[in-house]
Amino acid sequence: MKLKSILKSAAVAAVACVATAASAQDVTLRIQTHYASEHPSGKLAAQFIDDIQTMSGGEIAIEMFYSSSVVATTETFDAAINGILDCDMTGGAYQTGKNAAFQFVGDIMGGYDTPWQQISWLYYGGGYDAAQELYNQNDMQLIGWWLYGQESLSSSKPIAGPEDLKGWKFRSPPGLETEIFTEMGASPIVMDFTEIFTALETGIIDGADASGLYNNVGLGLYDIVKHATYPGFHSMPSDHLACNKGVWDGLSEKHRRIIDTAMQKLTLHTALSNEKKNAEAAAQLTAAGVTLHDWSAEDRADFRKAAQASWAGWAEKSPEAAALVESHKAYLTDLGLITE
Repeated sequence: MKLKSILKSAAVAAVACVATAASAQDVTLRIQTHYASEHPSGKLAAQFIDDIQTMSGGEIAIEMFYSSSVVATTETFDAAINGILDCDMTGGAYQTGKNAAFQFVGDIMGGYDTPWQQISWLYYGGGYDAAQELYNQNDMQLIGWWLYGQESLSSSKPIAGPEDLKGWKFRSPPGLETEIFTEMGASPIVMDFTEIFTALETGIIDGADASGLYNNVGLGLYDIVKHATYPGFHSMPSDHLACNKGVWDGLSEKHRRIIDTAMQKLTLHTALSNEKKNAEAAAQLTAAGVTLHDWSAEDRADFRKAAQASWAGWAEKSPEAAALVESHKAYLTDLGLITE
């Protein structure tokens, strides 16, 4: 009787284990990114997926939609809020129409010099908690960032310092950037990304803010213009992973830790790989006769001062924007990047 009881208990336990395993394997996250699968960032995202599925022993499945194949890039965040997707892997800057505060989790503009400084704000400068309040208000959970570093300006004439910006006509995205450069005396022109090449060739613009140096080489910009800023100083977009809060809270602690760990690896390798690619591109461009302009610490400080003037205007747009601006300013002061 005792043996029969033991066997019966073991059978019940085995059934319970099978049921638990089966339910654990039902975790599938639908995520959209604006990157194409063949893009370097798309390939890094594929590794992120593999890391999660491997570390979870197959308990978590990721269904990734590349190239914004479900909804438009700017609609990804709302699609996750509304349950069409589970997570958004684009960037906070696309949501400034929802709240101006998203600018300061998407692209601080004139803030940090390196991706490592900007990432350290998130994890060690109180940024994660400050940003999380904003995301949670929108029923989303910020998991982490993946950012490739400073972008480079491309130009048909030298842009060696602030004086060269006066009257400089360049393609700019809308929003905070146009305000900062206007303050510096430049003439930003908002135009679609696809119009850059014709505008440069015909002299409608003198230069463009497009992407990082390596990406700009791939775009063919330096077949047209022969000057660039490197390392960049003006813009360092941070793409995010943000998930529907209900979905995130419904995951086990084990699964949340796995995703967070994979995200931190993605963050590291995105910055590392792009640093290497940009250095290789810099050597290639220098050999080809393109002049790279590295602004001095003083000139960068001038740009940062102009940026702060625009930050102040954006801080007035919402309490959340004000809180994030103050958080960045406090940490930039700690790092010695703001001295006044």
